[in-house]
Amino acid sequence: MEKLGDGIFPDEVVMQILARLPVKSLFRSKTVCKLWLLPKSRERPVTRFYPDGEATLVGLACDPAFQKFNVVLAGSHRTFGHRPDGKFICLVFDSELNKWRKLISFQDEHFTHMNKNQVVFVNNALHWLTVSSSYILVLDLSCDIWKKMSLPYDPIYGAGNRTYLLELDGCLSVIQISEAWMIIWVLKDYWKDEWSVVDKVSLRCIRGMVPGIFPISQTSEYVFLATHKQVLVYHRRSQVWKEMYSVKYSSTLPLWFSAHAYRSTMFSCN
Repeated sequence: MEKLGDGIFPDEVVMQILARLPVKSLFRSKTVCKLWLLPKSRERPVTRFYPDGEATLVGLACDPAFQKFNVVLAGSHRTFGHRPDGKFICLVFDSELNKWRKLISFQDEHFTHMNKNQVVFVNNALHWLTVSSSYILVLDLSCDIWKKMSLPYDPIYGAGNRTYLLELDGCLSVIQISEAWMIIWVLKDYWKDEWSVVDKVSLRCIRGMVPGIFPISQTSEYVFLATHKQVLVYHRRSQVWKEMYSVKYSSTLPLWFSAHAYRSTMFSCN
């Protein structure tokens, strides 16, 4: 299918979104629109983005200035019943052309649930952090080429050391969290691969939460982080931590699965 239907997204993208909803939300969505009625199947075939593959990476590249966007679905190719054969299939939807294009490359990368969700779009390219946190995998949408980008420091392995990928004022940013510190790096010069440290935050005030904390979003003034049951905000100038949101019910799933950054609508309503 290559139609946009009644909305700005093609039907395949809508199916990908619905396939990632919790079961209760999935059933509720059936009453909203007839196009959202999903086939009754235990295997949920709508998660299959390609006949012989599974969408490992999903990315949205939006350009509000020109009111256009790209949707990227990428994953390892495999024949049914067999292991992946090394081919990495990537489908890219172009809203201007209203068409999908397919790229085939050879990648052997693995990604955690967190890495898949923290995709960053800057400089007309999508960026994902690999499971080893040894480098950043980049898809340059201007030329449809996959690249590898080095991190600003050598990977530090061991308990309590974690790396996250975010955006900061239009620049690519890496946040390094250890047991005592949160170090924020920014790629100041994208083409020369020049990184610089813009902040080093002590985590002593939230020491008990550090093992389960992860950054959601950041600005030049604030850093938003989520724990198992809370959303915290750190004010850079005053160096003060505050609780922004807290889950009331213990049966709720961890915020790791539901906390995502949101800024504004993609396109104007006019």
